[in-house]
Amino acid sequence: MSANKNAADPVVIKKYANRRLYDTSSSQYVTLDYVRELVKSGRDFTVVDAKSGEDLTHGVLSQIIFEEEARGENLLPLPFLRQLIQYYGDSLQSVVPSYLEATMDAFSSQQEEMRERFTGTLQSPQAIMEAFQAQSRRNMEMFGQAMQMFAPFVPGTGAAERPAAPETKADESKDLEAMRAELDAMRAKIDKLSGN
Repeated sequence: MSANKNAADPVVIKKYANRRLYDTSSSQYVTLDYVRELVKSGRDFTVVDAKSGEDLTHGVLSQIIFEEEARGENLLPLPFLRQLIQYYGDSLQSVVPSYLEATMDAFSSQQEEMRERFTGTLQSPQAIMEAFQAQSRRNMEMFGQAMQMFAPFVPGTGAAERPAAPETKADESKDLEAMRAELDAMRAKIDKLSGN
């Protein structure tokens, strides 16, 4: 019995020039749907070029996302996709993967808690809004921590800090107005989702 048949070992899937995928642990040809199910089940795997041995896992996972989005399973909102594309070639490009990975790890670890909150609060748009706001605050705190790791001169990281310029009443008013507009937009989305 090969080491790959042990559930703890990653499955090795070979991709051939004809684009066929071969699961070496089960000795059978497989489809992208099979690979998607491996992901959903949490099974570790790698996809390698059958001839060169080059790791093709990233490309295959990207292809699965593309196909899911093409089927109408729009998990990635357009503004997010546009922002993501803007980071290619940007000076922050190297930070984005770590940030996204940390954010998804945090989201996954809080998944059950969020499910309980949302199922228990579906009757109340206000409760849904509060749950979203709490989650957003946690995500922003995590983002701030991640940015501090990559930017040694961010205030609060021990570098010399400049005193912040005092905000004027006009600045505070604009900020408050922007926050209200954002809150109204979020309420509208929640109302739409709840069928109101």
